[in-house]
Amino acid sequence: MADLRVVTGEHRRPAFVLHEHRQPRHHFDLRLEEDGVLRSWAVPRGLPEVPGEKRLAVAVPDHELEHLTYEDEDKSIADIGWWEEHDRSERRILLTLHGRHDDRRYALIRTSQGWLLHRLADQ
Repeated sequence: MADLRVVTGEHRRPAFVLHEHRQPRHHFDLRLEEDGVLRSWAVPRGLPEVPGEKRLAVAVPDHELEHLTYEDEDKSIADIGWWEEHDRSERRILLTLHGRHDDRRYALIRTSQGWLLHRLADQ
């Protein structure tokens, strides 16, 4: 079970979770809490690790907040924490994920074919 101390408390911040799925095909789901639901993207190869690296991110249906800590035999929590938005436009969301072990800056960029998740340099 995930450590909920990072997503609950007096000064609660919007949560994120990165689920790792092993079935039917290995992939990851990035979920960001917003407006009472978890906005979700399937990221087939996982989050980009190196600044400048980009990965395909496919928007999938929103999930209920209860899904934040959900795990089963085929799905586990790869990371969990809170996220902050720095800027948003029709085509881009700049954000930082504050996970269990580190903070990582990303841009979710809408393209004509879908979304890209771009790892940004730390500031």
